[in-house]
Amino acid sequence: MGDVRGIQATGLVRSFGSVNAVAGMDFAAQPGQVTALVGPNGAGKTTLMLMLASLLAPHAGQIRIDGFDPATERDEVRRRVGWMPDTLGVWESLTAREILTQMGRFYRLTGRDAAARADELLALVRLENLADQPARVLSRGQQQRLSLARSLIHRPTTLLLDEPAAGLDPSSRIELRRLVREFAAEGSTVVVSSHVLSELDEIADAVVFVSGGRTVRSQLVDGPPGGRRYALEALDLGAARARLGEIGVACAEEAGRRPRLSVVVASEDDAARLLRDLVTSGVAVTAFAPAGGAIEEAYVDLGVGGP
Repeated sequence: MGDVRGIQATGLVRSFGSVNAVAGMDFAAQPGQVTALVGPNGAGKTTLMLMLASLLAPHAGQIRIDGFDPATERDEVRRRVGWMPDTLGVWESLTAREILTQMGRFYRLTGRDAAARADELLALVRLENLADQPARVLSRGQQQRLSLARSLIHRPTTLLLDEPAAGLDPSSRIELRRLVREFAAEGSTVVVSSHVLSELDEIADAVVFVSGGRTVRSQLVDGPPGGRRYALEALDLGAARARLGEIGVACAEEAGRRPRLSVVVASEDDAARLLRDLVTSGVAVTAFAPAGGAIEEAYVDLGVGGP
């Protein structure tokens, strides 16, 4: 019975011959949040997404989508899940409108309702002018937007997005971030798998790191446990270094076009206090900000390999 919202998966195992793509993975995503799925190539991310979408059965472990089991309640799960793969994949001879309308019929919408929903989604992803063009003539980015629309045709409560920003131009990436955040704000459970960590930093509330088919860490997006690294620039780095030494804050100098100091602070409150101390002490600070995104820092801190 689906009395619990969100995604819960425990002890998942899936092999392909002698290859253990997923080897004991746990995963959770809460409604009203965007959960990022991050790991190196071959970590098992796509295999996990396919299992969550009920398109691949695990060899061991348990999955619940809004409380429903994909293995025994597949229809209930598929009514709730919108799946956006990393490529459009099918029906390249059909027009964008035809693809969406047919998907609506698959989900048992009436012909009129399917057509109306298709028009609504074509406008949402800004493809109205290409609605009657075959999918094969669409650019990579346009196909990605059509794929997103296709995943939304049945108004799912859970969205699984695999590399959704691939091929999108800057304005489309901004629009995608807005849409994803809106879905989460409406109470949807959203999972995004991507190698573009800067994109995930803009939209994710939580992150699950995987490597070698296993879950390495799950956390809210607030930086690595040891604190965040901030970059400090000042008119006189020597003065800044001296003041940091006086108050017992370790720093390291980083070479570059504009030399800067690197410090680690435990929280944003600590960062604000440190900046206030430097300025009131007469240090002419010209820049002070996180040196990288929270997800990127946490990923590097784990040392599980390059994205």
